[in-house]
Amino acid sequence: MSNKDPKNTNNTDNNYKLNTDAVDRLVNANNKNYKNTDPDPGRQYRSKRLLDKIPAPIKALFIKFWFNGAVCFFIYWGLGMYIWDTLDMMVVLGIVLGIVNDLLVKNTFHFFSITPNSNNKWMMFPKKKYWTFFTNILYYMLIVFMVAETYSAINLVLNSLNSTEEQIIYLGVEPILFGVICVAYDMLFIGMKNLAIKIITDAKEKAEVNND
Repeated sequence: MSNKDPKNTNNTDNNYKLNTDAVDRLVNANNKNYKNTDPDPGRQYRSKRLLDKIPAPIKALFIKFWFNGAVCFFIYWGLGMYIWDTLDMMVVLGIVLGIVNDLLVKNTFHFFSITPNSNNKWMMFPKKKYWTFFTNILYYMLIVFMVAETYSAINLVLNSLNSTEEQIIYLGVEPILFGVICVAYDMLFIGMKNLAIKIITDAKEKAEVNND
């Protein structure tokens, strides 16, 4: 007479079938049923932002150009009939450009930064400090002065080429060229600043290595 319990036998057979089925499914599994792991899980969210796909230099240049051109349009063209003195207009333009760049352009750059401080290299004063409000105003007064001298030099050359006795304004101030020249001088000064920082940093690193 057998001591085996029929119920236990049935349970063992069922467990065996379940285990073999699980092994078969694992062996015959299709790779397409599993999602590939992405080392950068945040990519799926960033890819939805079209601006993240645009290279940083192009975004930086366009943002600066757009705001500078807008200031020329609203201030130079808008207030030109009320401010006749050239020096007064240069001061007003410098103040407004400084305020716009400190409050709007800087915050726009920080907002579109993929990583913290990644857009700092495109700004003269990237830190959010109270004193940058005033330094930006002084800085853009210098930019406006350089732009005005550029327009004067271009018109002077054109007058000399045409051999005219009276000084004619061949090239007037308008938003597009004004924005382009502003960006050109701005990036020139920022490039000089970044180069100076790099030279000083490299010199400090070499000094530390020599001291060690």
